Amino acid sequence: MERLDRFGRMMQEFMVRKVRTVSEENRETILGMRSKKAAVEYQESICKSLRKTFGRKPPKTPLNARTVGTVERDAYTVEKIIFESRPNLPVTGNLYIPNGLDGPAPAVLGVCGHSGNGKAAEAYQSFSQGLARKGYVVFIFDPFSQGERLQYHDGKGGSRVGACTAEHNWMGRQQTLLGEWFGAWRAWDGVRALEYLADRPEVDPAQIGLTGNSGGGTMTSMILAGTGAWFGETPFSMAAPSCYITTWRCNVENELPADAEQQPPYALAAGMEMGDLLIPHAPKPLILLGQEHDYFDARGIEDTYERLRHFWGLLGAEDNLQLYIGPRPHGYHQENREAMYAFFGGCTGLDRSGEPELTIEPDETLWCTETGQVDEMNPSTVHDFTRERSQELAAKRGKVEGDDLKKAATKLLNLPKRPEDPPHYRVLRPISGREYPGNKTAAVYLLETDTQWEAQALVYKLEAKGARASRPIPGEGPATLWVPHMSSDEELREDALCKKLGKQDVPMFTCDYRGIGESIPNTCTHRQFETIYGSDYFYASYGEMFGEPALGWRVWDILRTLDFMAAYGYDRVHLAAKGWGAVPAALVALLDDRVRQVTLKNAPISWSDLAESEMQSWPLAVMLPGVLQSFDLPDVYRALGRKKLSLVQPLSAAFKSMRKDTALAKLKAAGLKPGILG
Repeated sequence: MERLDRFGRMMQEFMVRKVRTVSEENRETILGMRSKKAAVEYQESICKSLRKTFGRKPPKTPLNARTVGTVERDAYTVEKIIFESRPNLPVTGNLYIPNGLDGPAPAVLGVCGHSGNGKAAEAYQSFSQGLARKGYVVFIFDPFSQGERLQYHDGKGGSRVGACTAEHNWMGRQQTLLGEWFGAWRAWDGVRALEYLADRPEVDPAQIGLTGNSGGGTMTSMILAGTGAWFGETPFSMAAPSCYITTWRCNVENELPADAEQQPPYALAAGMEMGDLLIPHAPKPLILLGQEHDYFDARGIEDTYERLRHFWGLLGAEDNLQLYIGPRPHGYHQENREAMYAFFGGCTGLDRSGEPELTIEPDETLWCTETGQVDEMNPSTVHDFTRERSQELAAKRGKVEGDDLKKAATKLLNLPKRPEDPPHYRVLRPISGREYPGNKTAAVYLLETDTQWEAQALVYKLEAKGARASRPIPGEGPATLWVPHMSSDEELREDALCKKLGKQDVPMFTCDYRGIGESIPNTCTHRQFETIYGSDYFYASYGEMFGEPALGWRVWDILRTLDFMAAYGYDRVHLAAKGWGAVPAALVALLDDRVRQVTLKNAPISWSDLAESEMQSWPLAVMLPGVLQSFDLPDVYRALGRKKLSLVQPLSAAFKSMRKDTALAKLKAAGLKPGILG
């Protein structure tokens, strides 16, 4: 029997409304500026907001840069460079040096898009060779998980978790728990690569450009934003992001999921649109490059250009901003590369003509390592840093309890003030024949839990005396509330614990909070809800940009369900939950004294375990940003001991069942009593 899914567009329209509002207000703010003073103040405010996004500036540790080989060609030499952006975190790169330089020359830092072979990809070899033949020194390096820098190497040249972007999102989910952002790690690689490039004797440090395409267009933008956040200004003399800049409004309207580094936390909360990432670079030269047939909507890059042209104009530098939209699909195709050559040539006085003849090298020719992977050097990985940081935070915070725990949870969840009245609701037509426990039917109520942005929770109340299509009958005494892993409708038929609870005489409710059950999104791509780029990730990533974690939305919807139940006398609740629903349910039980008993099936034992286990498969929507700086799930579980907490069949970080002895060992390590294991 197919699960019910009557509200598959709810999350999409909810998010579109929120993003449109920010985008329109941002547009009005920028185009409404009328003075240089207003523009300067706005630029300062953007840099301040970006400091929250990018977080603390990492310490500059020794680069330990070395040349490990050279490739000599007719017009340039390629040096194979390895440096360390962080201790024992090697970065592989190619430095293109024009032959016959008679003094320091202009340079360009190249940032790769999401190519599996990184710097060796044809498009990135092409602009590197093209610029070198025109007289630029070019340094292009492999990003994390690309080229020679796989972070989950399988020992056979591939990744254990998927393509490069899957690795990015894999690492990004874990970093969220620490209050860090993977985009900042990517940007820091760029900062250190620039440091190496600027110190080369062949380079004029006053003339260094920055360019990249797709994921590299992203990182061109993020490096400009990050340097503005960390240093108060961008160190580049010119920049050319290609095939990334549009608007977040276009991306969300067009149901386009993006990578972990493409979704800057708190940006939408600060009222930013995508173009604001480039504001720290003003008024220096910048060309926006797009493609007519790109999935990054060309309407968005035109919108961004209009905003930025006005802003650059207020600073007296409108001519420093250009826009070029090529005629092709997504990619750094020749037309866009030639637009970049011409623009950079206008800034430096070097050759502005078209692309010279190129010879694409085999990947192995450009490798800095013998095997094509840095793991032959026994390096640290991003996960090593994540695990160590999680352990440091655990040692620092100790146990958290009482009001301190509740205050920390409320703050991190970013919960609004609870209204005094229960939520308004709609009574939906019941559907018979669903095979619910004890042959019961369900009265169905759509609770308006977020009246501003029109999000709802769907609540069932099991009925033993036939279908009910009116408000609940008031009751007294205890009740059960089930919070599902995926679908109340499905689990009422198929989950053993849910069926057992449904057969009891105690009144039973269920809650499909927004984005789950009947409102599982049918957006982004069909049947892709649970995947690494699926719609659950899509909306959770936008939640982080709003500073509103998806976990907070879920907790809120369950709390408002308790308000609805209490309005009809059901105010002593056994809260039972499964899988993805177990984490928000645990936090609700912590915060609401109407919950008297708690049963969590298939819950994780700790967020620390999710951060410190290399193979971690829980979704972004259960990652509470920065939580490990304040508390962990075992703190919540200890507080729930007084509410008869039972953990039934807890799951590992890999979202798999654990042997009982393994579960007991993890409980002991987390400082929890074995008696809570149900």
